[in-house]
Amino acid sequence: MNIELLSQSHALEIANDWHYPEPYDFYDMKNDPEDYEEILSPEKRGGHYYQVLKDGALYGFFCLIPSGEGSLELGLGLKPEHCGQGQGAAFLEGILDFARENFSVQKLTLSVADFNQRAQKLYLNLGFAAVRRVPKESNGDIHLFVEMEKDL
Repeated sequence: MNIELLSQSHALEIANDWHYPEPYDFYDMKNDPEDYEEILSPEKRGGHYYQVLKDGALYGFFCLIPSGEGSLELGLGLKPEHCGQGQGAAFLEGILDFARENFSVQKLTLSVADFNQRAQKLYLNLGFAAVRRVPKESNGDIHLFVEMEKDL
């Protein structure tokens, strides 16, 4: 896997062409205008978004946003055709290694939709702990999310 800053062409591909099957279509960028606008705007991405390339092709993306002293909030997405095929652990481990090597960070946090048991299981298996369940605004409504964290 090769990790580099997210290019505008790949941001457009993620925002407009990535479509997940139900119920994971919740994560389609077009379903959340705020996320859609953020990923399309180099200014709003602010150098915090990265693309993951595998064999020269876009494989996934992630963002690392400072969220307090020694802490980064992680957001991530695997290209839809690779989801549900057991590739998530290697993808996330690559991101964790990148964070350790490139940031002075003690903790990573993330939020995952409560219904997404598949992702929660992956995060738990890689050392994240569920901290709390909280309602958050997303996709034009209020949805329950699980906040998780991992000490690095």
